[in-house]
Amino acid sequence: MGGTTGATAVDGERRQLVNVAYRLLGSATEAEDAVQDAYARWYGLPSGRREEIESPGAWLTTVTGRICLDLLGSARARRERYVGAWLPEPLPDRTEWDGAGQVVHVGGPAHPVGPARPADPADQIVLDESVAMAFLVVLESMTPAERVAFVLHDVFRYPFAEIADVLGRSPGACKQLAASARRRVGAAPAPVTAADRAEVVRHVKQAWESKDIAALVALLDPGAVMTADGGGMVGAVLRPVEGGAHIAQYMIAIADRAPGLELLERSVNGVPGLVARRDGIVMTVAAFDVADGRVTRIWAIRNPEKLRPWARQY
Repeated sequence: MGGTTGATAVDGERRQLVNVAYRLLGSATEAEDAVQDAYARWYGLPSGRREEIESPGAWLTTVTGRICLDLLGSARARRERYVGAWLPEPLPDRTEWDGAGQVVHVGGPAHPVGPARPADPADQIVLDESVAMAFLVVLESMTPAERVAFVLHDVFRYPFAEIADVLGRSPGACKQLAASARRRVGAAPAPVTAADRAEVVRHVKQAWESKDIAALVALLDPGAVMTADGGGMVGAVLRPVEGGAHIAQYMIAIADRAPGLELLERSVNGVPGLVARRDGIVMTVAAFDVADGRVTRIWAIRNPEKLRPWARQY
């Protein structure tokens, strides 16, 4: 491989690598850093060594996977020091914006957001069921090796022989890791259409805005759980709030303490969610899990560092 064509082909792997890294790390920023590191190592190779590599894409995937594996190992220690619960970084859906920088009408009035912003790594991430907040939270329960084996095989269909190069284990051992991870995922929940999810979220928004606690309780499963991530940088409940009635009371208390809070229906990681902003600043991005017409889980991300892709859009 040589010349501009070779460089273009290698750079064309970036989108796939960012998608893999985000699912492994749960952070678009860290995913981009991992991919940048992999490319730095690629271009740091002597040109003769690069030409010997038959599949640059496979080489970059292996290196990116190893970098992510190392980051996942160190992340466990970092998250033990994290203030409150750690949640994955939420992703906006750019299809909800037109080319002129306007919010496309999705359950609320459009608002100008100014000139186009620089490209963000989140723009490269494909929004599908493998980035839904519910799925990413399950991935967090896996060991680093399980997560790498499961994501590479079950999500991206890489063969175990290639995954073995990432993990430094035999293909058979990688197959066992993926099977163990699959058990953590458990049985697939009953499918819920996007329209049904959006309807439930819309009703939650309306009940929250009107401070109708009875309506909120009716929309929340009795065993619902709400987890908030403020990272110690903004106010957020440090432990999960359990029970539909308790969550409803907490939501009403938030509304009482934040006059002028504006709620927008927006896609969060490809699933209907809510964005709360005040004075034009995004304060919270909320993702929901829904079953049988009720909310079973709420993940509220408030850490400003995790809301940067949203701040650039709203």
